[in-house]
Amino acid sequence: MKSRHQESGFTLIELLVVLVIIGVLAGYIGPKIMGRPEEAKRTKAALQIRGIETALKMYKLDNGMYPSTEQGLQALVEPPTTGKLPPKWRDGGYMEKGKMPLDPWGNEFVYLSPGLNSDFDLSSYGNDGESGGEDDAKDINNWEIE
Repeated sequence: MKSRHQESGFTLIELLVVLVIIGVLAGYIGPKIMGRPEEAKRTKAALQIRGIETALKMYKLDNGMYPSTEQGLQALVEPPTTGKLPPKWRDGGYMEKGKMPLDPWGNEFVYLSPGLNSDFDLSSYGNDGESGGEDDAKDINNWEIE
């Protein structure tokens, strides 16, 4: 008589239980993660605004002033040629990668200096690309970011 030897592996029932558990987890967690693309874009816009604010502060440290509204944020990437020219503009500019990023919706940030709310106002108009709005279309402004 030959003895039966044990074979290792999973039974069909064990595999089905694991698949059901994975399915339940994916059904519960997936929508929570994947259902928030607008919230992720709004967070990214706020982070971009903070980064641009830092570059603007470095510009002011070097030159004693912020770029004017006319010079715009492009003054962080290349030396301004209009208005009051910066005396000590930094070679290479003030932005990483040498270019001004667009907001997560593909629009330019809105810059005003002097600002109505602080030394400068910096905004993204949200997913509608227009001033004002509510919910996902609400503007993201530097003076409102905590």
